[in-house]
Amino acid sequence: MKKFLFLYLIALSPFFFAQNVVLNKVVKSHPNGDKVFYKINPQSTPSEYLGEVEVQGFSDNDANVFGMIYKKAKEIGANAFSYQPFEEIDGTLSKFNPIHYKLRLYYVSASDFPKEDNTVYFISSPYTKQTISINNKKMVFEPRTYTELKLAPGQVYTISTRKLLGSSIKIGAQQNQPVQYFQLSGLSVNSNENGKPGINLKSGDIIRLERSYGEFLTTIYQNF
Repeated sequence: MKKFLFLYLIALSPFFFAQNVVLNKVVKSHPNGDKVFYKINPQSTPSEYLGEVEVQGFSDNDANVFGMIYKKAKEIGANAFSYQPFEEIDGTLSKFNPIHYKLRLYYVSASDFPKEDNTVYFISSPYTKQTISINNKKMVFEPRTYTELKLAPGQVYTISTRKLLGSSIKIGAQQNQPVQYFQLSGLSVNSNENGKPGINLKSGDIIRLERSYGEFLTTIYQNF
């Protein structure tokens, strides 16, 4: 009886959908041994289209999903991606659906990747509503959302989780400072292993993300 109830709850839960990541189109492959996998706008970034990966089914383990996508992309030498909406019957493009979506895969020369110097992205947990403060200004994050902050020259920003014994970090603009990604904790994710992109620095309740993983999250999460 207990086994039957357990299986029944799994069938009802949105977090137990079967998931599959498929390399469903390969136009060409590109010799490439780099580790990066960045988001681009193919209309404005010189790129070579290589193929397409399709994600079928939902999982709340975003790090694991990203790892599967990354592995498929590297099979054909891709180091960049863009979100590809599905086309509806009436010709309109569908909105993002976390249960089923496609990413187009590209090769981009290192010098052609776009820069977002002195830009910081703050990304929520996928599970719970969270609150942080930026220079004492309160911000509430719904699950699976993110926002961005442009750093003004000469200003120091204090980011706090507003919790007892929680985390606090300070950031500021610097010359040629690359884009940064931080995620609010409250979830368990896999750290990067064997040089694979993923989480590479943790500071209490605020986790600094590797750029490739951060750009993936800002693709599948909603901006607010």
